[in-house]
Amino acid sequence: MNKEFSRYGILFVVSAPSGAGKSTLCDALRQTPDFVYSVSCTTRAPRAGEIDGEDYHFLSESDFRARVAAGEFLEHANVHGKFYGTLRDPILSNLHSGVDVLIDIDTQGAAAIREYDDAFVRQALADVFIMPPDLEELGRRLTKRGTETPAQIEVRLQTAAREMEHWRDYRYTIISQSIEEDLMKFRHIMGAERYLSSRMILA
Repeated sequence: MNKEFSRYGILFVVSAPSGAGKSTLCDALRQTPDFVYSVSCTTRAPRAGEIDGEDYHFLSESDFRARVAAGEFLEHANVHGKFYGTLRDPILSNLHSGVDVLIDIDTQGAAAIREYDDAFVRQALADVFIMPPDLEELGRRLTKRGTETPAQIEVRLQTAAREMEHWRDYRYTIISQSIEEDLMKFRHIMGAERYLSSRMILA
């Protein structure tokens, strides 16, 4: 009887300070069918052009709290007075089916997933931190976006400095350069993770 190799899905978690290129990288990765992109829930209002169910699941605060009480989130957090969270069941379903999942999340959420009370989730995890070359470059990128005031940019840089201290908590760190280079590096990580012997199942 022939035996075949298979594997469970990998949970790719990507974190980065605001302006480091995480959203651009994730948008590029979403153009290919390599994995399912996890759409987070939030209680903040949609921004111009955002689509419910594609950018976020936009929930009322009462609905969000009810889901927290029901244990539906893999992780959740209060960020600047608004709630954000990652639904557990779609992720577990995909991972058990051998489908890789990509989550774009902050350092607080990534830490919660690392400590999640389910060995299957922890073993599926492959977390990646996108590190800007330095704070000066990050400041230039934020200024170039033109979406924040100088005072807001300063707050983001202070937050970024704190987040950058957590890079050692991640399995991988990519020093952000161009989107093409970042994408190539991330795809190398994906390839390596998919061929780990510890992820293979022989049946």
